[in-house]
Amino acid sequence: MSNSIASVAGGPVNSTHASQLTFMVGSLLRGLVSFFGGLAILFAIWWISIYLLTQNPQYSHFADFGVVEAFKAIPALWNSKTIPHALQTSGSRLGYGLLIAISIGVPLGILMGRIRWFQRLTNVPFQFLRMISPLSWEPVAVIVFPEWDQAIIFLIAIATVWPVTFATAAGLAKVDPNWFKVARNLGAKPWHVVSQIIVPAITFDVLTGIRLALGVAWIVLIPAEFLGVTSGFGFAIQDARESLDYPNLMGMILVIGAVGYVLDSTCVLLINRYSWHKK
Repeated sequence: MSNSIASVAGGPVNSTHASQLTFMVGSLLRGLVSFFGGLAILFAIWWISIYLLTQNPQYSHFADFGVVEAFKAIPALWNSKTIPHALQTSGSRLGYGLLIAISIGVPLGILMGRIRWFQRLTNVPFQFLRMISPLSWEPVAVIVFPEWDQAIIFLIAIATVWPVTFATAAGLAKVDPNWFKVARNLGAKPWHVVSQIIVPAITFDVLTGIRLALGVAWIVLIPAEFLGVTSGFGFAIQDARESLDYPNLMGMILVIGAVGYVLDSTCVLLINRYSWHKK
């Protein structure tokens, strides 16, 4: 009798596990099809565009901008240490700039979200500064900072501090004020309020702001490296252009897109992992 009950009870459980496994496999397959299908469409459009363009003898030199040539150039760029060195130098500039932006933007956002008069006082000047193109600061940065690395880090920081600041402020503004009242009534210290209420509540918005900031930083970094430095992705593209090595140029563009995609995907994973919105 007990064996019959166990077998009957085990049926739905096994069926549930099987359906969950089927769903997971299906989701994985759909994700892979979307990923590789999207890339295939992108590369097909690229190949067709170059093919049609080079049918005119006047534009035959554009054949060096093709998909195949770009992929062929990547192993040589890696073996010559161009890509590893660019990853190291551009990555360090990006990291330092984002770290400065986060260190400034999160506290500013918390102040804006918690103190109404501070938010009203700083909203206009912050919005004004936010709308200035980051590359507009380049002449100023070159004069102020003795080294180009420091100037580039400043440009990244000034470009990315605003997404972090306003995302943090928006996240904190959505927190129910009763949470803070209850915490005070229970005798919570200021540090407890920050660590137990504010930080968990704004994690989703902060990470979203960092994701936006990362995209802006990656866009600003490349043109900032066109001048004054002898390393990084921007310099590698500039060097390939000046030497008319177009396959290397397109290969570097592919690498830049791939690295940017990996960085953005990492932010998405962090958002899904640490945000209570997803739980």
